Amino acid sequence: MLKRFGIATAIALLRFLAVLPYGVTARFGDALGALLYRVPSRRRRVVETNLALCFPQWSEAERARVAGLHFRHAIRSYVERSVQWFGSARKLEKLIQLESAIDLRDPDLPPTIFLGFHFVGIEAGSIFLNYSLHRRCGSLYTPMSNKKVDDIARAARGRFDAEMVPRGDSARAVLRMLRERKPVMLGADMDYGPRNSTFVPFFGIDACTLTAVSRLAKAGRAQVVPFIGEVLPNYRGYKLKVFEPWRDYPTDDEIADARRMNAFLETQIPAMPEQYYWVHKRFKTRPPGEPSLY
Repeated sequence: MLKRFGIATAIALLRFLAVLPYGVTARFGDALGALLYRVPSRRRRVVETNLALCFPQWSEAERARVAGLHFRHAIRSYVERSVQWFGSARKLEKLIQLESAIDLRDPDLPPTIFLGFHFVGIEAGSIFLNYSLHRRCGSLYTPMSNKKVDDIARAARGRFDAEMVPRGDSARAVLRMLRERKPVMLGADMDYGPRNSTFVPFFGIDACTLTAVSRLAKAGRAQVVPFIGEVLPNYRGYKLKVFEPWRDYPTDDEIADARRMNAFLETQIPAMPEQYYWVHKRFKTRPPGEPSLY
């Protein structure tokens, strides 16, 4: 009962925050993140470990600075689910700048996989990309452990006519949607375990990386278009940046294709390292015989 009460309270708080001015909600999330960073925690250690592995050339002071900023961004991103899940389309239009290298409303858009990356703005970016397409599309998601929260999240993420597809065993659904010329949004830059994955470098560290994007693009004859959601400074909202389709992708080499995804990230993260999702154990799965890095 207490657990249900806690979830109900959290959802009610998100709905309340959604009606406040965005700047108030964002500042509240920022302050909460700054406060929680001061408390030693497992997630804080994960952030610090990831930054030490990926940026050994930085001083300890610089890594600590970025870790603190990231923790604030990460907690704030959860608070801002309020706006992203429950805010109106008009409010999202005011908050999110769209910068696209392709015409998202092109009626002749070929089969397309929109490849999202786990910066803290991915939720806002994914929902607004769905809205900006102005057509039925598909979106892969990882179900949450609590069914009530999962139902609310799935409805919120799919409210602009997205078919929400659970990530597990989703290949058939993705290929079906691509055949129907429905764009598909998915993220693949986290450690989902050894299944359908390979080890390729990510900032010089072997990282368990999905090869499914390459296979799905090949089987569905789809172009792959990266996108990134960025949190703008001074509580001004977000920018959704949609890139050009990757040329000469996929290839016949799934490992090279996986490496290309990580290499793309390596070009984008240095511009805003505090916004990449370092709270995730990116190096949790290790090659056989290697000890845990966490």
